[in-house]
Amino acid sequence: MDPLFYVMAIMGCGDGSMACQQARIEPAQYRSIAQCQAAMPAALARNSDIDFPVVSASCRATGMPMASTKARAQHG
Repeated sequence: MDPLFYVMAIMGCGDGSMACQQARIEPAQYRSIAQCQAAMPAALARNSDIDFPVVSASCRATGMPMASTKARAQHG
């Protein structure tokens, strides 16, 4: 099953993108990884205040897959 939605993690990294750690999660939720990736430039610009030499982002699947209405109708 596909994940319910995607979220974007804002990562702070040392020089050379080493030792990255999650700094925050963007509040928006995306229905596809393509939508999440398309939103990265704006999200990185909003999160430039993080105290790391390098700031990056990563899209992650999250949420519980939901059963389809058809499947529920057959079992209910």
